[in-house]
Amino acid sequence: MIKNVLIVDDDKDLLVSIKEGLGKYNETFSVFTSDNGLDAIEKLKKNTISLVVTDLKMVPMDGFGLLSHVMENYPDIPVIIITGYSTPEMENLAKKGGAVGYISKPFIIKDLAVKMITTLRKEADGGTLHNVSSGMFLQLVEMEQKTCTIRLEDTSSGRKGVLFFKEGELYDARMNDLQGKDAAYEIFSWEQVVLSIQNVCQVKENKIQSDLQGLILDAMRVKDEKNGAAEELPAAPENIPVIEEVKTEKYDPVSSVRNSIAKNLGDRSGVEDVYLDSSWNGLLSHMSRLGAFFKIGEIKSVFVDTGEPHNFILKKGEETIVISVSPKCPRDKIMHILN
Repeated sequence: MIKNVLIVDDDKDLLVSIKEGLGKYNETFSVFTSDNGLDAIEKLKKNTISLVVTDLKMVPMDGFGLLSHVMENYPDIPVIIITGYSTPEMENLAKKGGAVGYISKPFIIKDLAVKMITTLRKEADGGTLHNVSSGMFLQLVEMEQKTCTIRLEDTSSGRKGVLFFKEGELYDARMNDLQGKDAAYEIFSWEQVVLSIQNVCQVKENKIQSDLQGLILDAMRVKDEKNGAAEELPAAPENIPVIEEVKTEKYDPVSSVRNSIAKNLGDRSGVEDVYLDSSWNGLLSHMSRLGAFFKIGEIKSVFVDTGEPHNFILKKGEETIVISVSPKCPRDKIMHILN
């Protein structure tokens, strides 16, 4: 994953020279520039930045103000200070202020590049995964109670975002100027991503306060609603031919299921009852969304083990068909018939 680096200095000529000099490293990182702290804050809002390199003496916001803003609002982003004073006191001051290091003027572009690449490599100490389903991987993070910062890039659009986990719990999310749940919903809607994992989480406050699986389901619902709103119905033809009504027998899904099972299994089916029950529709709808999100195929039927003398097999439809069965029924055969 190519990282975004933001370089901030009020010397515009120096910015041009730095950007040109770092051009040879464009397969490792891409460079954004700002000539003051306020503009840098706007770029931080609109882009997923992995590293900030800033001068200290600037107006209207100097490097110290920018460093303070980054530490408060983007604690995961490391900052390298550019200074004209190379002293142990300056190094100590930079570290106490939250910077990971400093480089003194004048400097060689190669030295700056080495320092930047070293810092970026530390960010990805947990490794990088390509073309994976974010939902499946994040479920593993939750189950393993992992503490980490995960940077994601949507392979189809190139959009980037960040997720912050502490002991398997999602604490925060960020994508451009979106934060919290809004950013999480957007990130969870991406189907194929590149993941970069850093085995630390600098976020202290839980800004999400929601179950991960619930967030993923909500993200799929929001995505479906957006896709549905984008689809337009075709215009109706002006001259509609008159079609004579054809009388047909009304389809009875319950009878159809009961007859199919009886035909294939006879008295050995273990089926006790077959009926319609719309109260199961919500569960099957959620499971279908999970199936689509994790790309495991369409969910057509579900077995429910109640732990009681009666279990259920649910068949998806406009209204859920419920097959009440005994615990010793040939479950797999029945579900094969239904599917």
